[in-house]
Amino acid sequence: MEALLELYNQMGISPAVYEYGEKALAGLTERFAQIDKIAELNQAKVIAAMQKNRVSAACFAATTGYGYDDVGRDNLERVYADVFHTEAALVRPQITCGTHALTVALSANLLPGDELLSPVGLPYDTLQEVIGIRESPCSLKEYGVSYRQVDLLPDGSFDYDGIKKAINEKTKLVTIQRSKGYATRPTFSVTQIGELIAFVKSIKPDIVCMVDNCYGEFVEEIEPSDVGADMTVGSLIKNPGGGLAPIGGYIVGTKNCIDRCAYRLSAPGLGQEVGANLGLMPALYQGFFMAPTVVAGAEKGAIFAANLYEPLGFRCVPDAKESRHDIIQAVELKSEEGMIAFCKGIQAAAPVDSFATPLPWDMPGYNDKVIMAAGAFVQGSSIELSADGPIRPPYAVYFQGGLTWQHAKLGILMSLQKMMDAGLVEL
Repeated sequence: MEALLELYNQMGISPAVYEYGEKALAGLTERFAQIDKIAELNQAKVIAAMQKNRVSAACFAATTGYGYDDVGRDNLERVYADVFHTEAALVRPQITCGTHALTVALSANLLPGDELLSPVGLPYDTLQEVIGIRESPCSLKEYGVSYRQVDLLPDGSFDYDGIKKAINEKTKLVTIQRSKGYATRPTFSVTQIGELIAFVKSIKPDIVCMVDNCYGEFVEEIEPSDVGADMTVGSLIKNPGGGLAPIGGYIVGTKNCIDRCAYRLSAPGLGQEVGANLGLMPALYQGFFMAPTVVAGAEKGAIFAANLYEPLGFRCVPDAKESRHDIIQAVELKSEEGMIAFCKGIQAAAPVDSFATPLPWDMPGYNDKVIMAAGAFVQGSSIELSADGPIRPPYAVYFQGGLTWQHAKLGILMSLQKMMDAGLVEL
């Protein structure tokens, strides 16, 4: 243990910060044990799906060009469908990010004259241009798809009366964002999402319900696809990629929805028949295999962060004791200086680019300047240790990831140290 303290001291973490962290950690044994139980269940779920679909070394062979008869690609999609308990899946490196996956799902299943409804308030920043809330070429709005929104109630719950009034003959698809995005509202549990889906379908049974599942995979025992979602969508450089997937996204759901998504991603008439894997299959399979354990470590890091910052007077969402439904921990740091100091700590704890200094900058898809700290092996990989947020009140930073719990712990301790060094907090 002395060797560890010496190493931490060399990295810049003071004994006071380390001891403060250890005191917080002492009260988290029971919660961490429960996380490990969920990880064990989800690990078994993934292994069972891989065994059922007879994953073999032949699945790891690279394909190029059209990618016809890609055994590994097609089998990986069957594995995803089995884990998420859906009729079909689209899992492709050609899907560049979570926003792209959501765009494919929306544009494939909405036609001119249809209306999109968000019953959970304003969607994540990058999706606003996709929809046309903020004007953008090729938005859904430009193609004749209208948009309606029902804000959450002040306590963060669903406005069921408002949702009922908003659904009309044009309402074709409901989009439900599970995680908070760059907002300080609660993340929804799978149970809550299921209740919302059931309510919506009781009003209009043929409505398509899509869930943005980013940051939520494997945090609970079940997924939105288990409670009625027609499409569940996410990014492979977040939870399900396990830190090994270098790119990609997934859409799982009903066969009809997934067929349309495949036609939109490639071309009408081609669908899932094309799309070479370019040698990425080992990373996509192994990343999915590792995902439940990696997610468990990231969740522990988020809980640890809340238990360090909340006693110091910073509002945390979720708070230190609340149940968790994703890997993101929002901490309201009260100032731009606080956000910069926090992110400097996360960057300083990274294995890659630890020497870099994160600063706010203009990013594509965002109205406000955004600060991002991430020394990642995969650029933009949010399952790796990272922290980011838009420079706007309440100056919340969104911490997530950590391929191991130990790395997540180091990052949070370093963030607190940088806050202390900047004179923004006292222990």
